[in-house]
Amino acid sequence: MSAVTITYIFKTIFGYGFMVRAMIVGVLISICAALLGVSLVLRRCSMIGDGLSHVGFGALAVAAAMGAAQLWVALPVVIIVAFLIIRLNDNSRLSSDSAIALISSGALALGVMIVSLSGANTNLNDFLFGSIFALSDADSILSIILSATVLVLFVLFYNKIFAVTFDASFARATGTSAGFYNTFVALLTAVTVVVGMRLVGALLVTSLIIFPPLTAMRVCKKFRSVVITSGVLSAFSVIIGMMISVGVPSAPVGASIVLVNVVFFLVFLVIGKVRASRVGKKVSGN
Repeated sequence: MSAVTITYIFKTIFGYGFMVRAMIVGVLISICAALLGVSLVLRRCSMIGDGLSHVGFGALAVAAAMGAAQLWVALPVVIIVAFLIIRLNDNSRLSSDSAIALISSGALALGVMIVSLSGANTNLNDFLFGSIFALSDADSILSIILSATVLVLFVLFYNKIFAVTFDASFARATGTSAGFYNTFVALLTAVTVVVGMRLVGALLVTSLIIFPPLTAMRVCKKFRSVVITSGVLSAFSVIIGMMISVGVPSAPVGASIVLVNVVFFLVFLVIGKVRASRVGKKVSGN
């Protein structure tokens, strides 16, 4: 990449207010998704993000057909569904993955049907693959407030989330309500998914939750280091992905961000294998 291209990218991103807002929103959303993703991946609940994103797609489609504010419609709907999924998992014979599959597929079909029959001038690609550069001022402010709230709550309840993630039984024995904090994480995830859909879309938002933690786990072994590394990697993925999208105008920003995450994962996978090989050689040598 030439110096002229790099200069053009930086002038484009930092020379326009809407681009700066998109960068701030994208970084905040990605960090939220990565931090919550650590707990969800370790508890094997990462696909809840996929289910909630499909529900969010359906809610956004309804909002578009009604001409209503999309985030204000999608947010309460997805939060309610996140609560229902947790309740179904706790109180029903239906397993969580089955509940997620039923709800997500139904919501996705409903969204497509509503958009098709409403006759509204709605671009499905914006819902499916994201449109971060098209965020309005109001949506940007709401996204920043919601993302900042999720980050603050995660930090405040970090110890409880850590306890419930690794040993729910022990957490209950020490007086921590595992059910409450599982629901709490699910609700934070719902908020993050709704806001994150504007960044990478309904079909790709789960990657923001899954890739950074899995990448960090290739190298890091402690929960805190995984959390910090996930957040850093996720933020850099958004920044680099947006730069790629600006430098290559035909490259969609959502897909660019996800592919950067894939590259980070492959690099950390190699680093982890090399490190494990060296440790193995030292052990065998001794």
